[in-house]
Amino acid sequence: MKIITANLNGIRSAASKGFFPWMLAQQADIICVQELKAQAADMTPGMLAPPGYLGYFHYAEKKGYSGVGIYCRNKPDAVVEGLGIAEFDAEGRYLEARFGNLSIVSLYLPSGSSSEERQAVKFKFMAAFMPHLRQLRASGREALLCGDWNIAHTEKDLKNWRGNKKNSGFLPEERAWLTELFSEAGFADVFRKLHPELEAYTWWSNRGRAREMDVGWRIDYQIATPGIAQAARSAAIYKDRRFSDHAPLTVDYDYALRPE
Repeated sequence: MKIITANLNGIRSAASKGFFPWMLAQQADIICVQELKAQAADMTPGMLAPPGYLGYFHYAEKKGYSGVGIYCRNKPDAVVEGLGIAEFDAEGRYLEARFGNLSIVSLYLPSGSSSEERQAVKFKFMAAFMPHLRQLRASGREALLCGDWNIAHTEKDLKNWRGNKKNSGFLPEERAWLTELFSEAGFADVFRKLHPELEAYTWWSNRGRAREMDVGWRIDYQIATPGIAQAARSAAIYKDRRFSDHAPLTVDYDYALRPE
């Protein structure tokens, strides 16, 4: 089972940069996308249902903002749009597709970098989301949450960690929240499980020559319950072409999408 997660920073922009031909060439089973920056009316047939795939989306109410999607080869048993929390669901941040005992989630956790108000919203989302994650873990279902979590967990996860200790995305409270998710709540950072020491990034600022110099952050994750995490065999960050300020993260799992 091959899973890709990619923050597109605008699905129309990514499409114009060749994202969809690349995506189809990967022959992945499921592709989770974030930051659509589009409403249903903006989507072309090729964005809604690329050849061989079904598309499901959770759009933000605000135009040109947020939004998540899931492309899959097989029809899910059920699709859950949103967390059931109106404030966050209006921003289009959570979409869950269920296949048998497996939940695949496309997630776009809020960024707090633009203002103190948005950082407060981020903290509020994190506080509301942790009980949901614990509930998912306790349900007995396998879960794989793919997306832009907007937090670098450790010093290995961003190049300039010393200069970012007081900045959104690397605040002690944010990092501690991820530590709680991985230690107490029992989820696994799949890339880090496969590559314990590798310093590799998925997002680069558009300022200066950050991407060229690889001064980046690893904020895009595939985070999984233990069963599916143990089935991960390889992980790769694709940087050869630039579809967005993020790079797609691909993981291969030795796992049947619908175990018989």
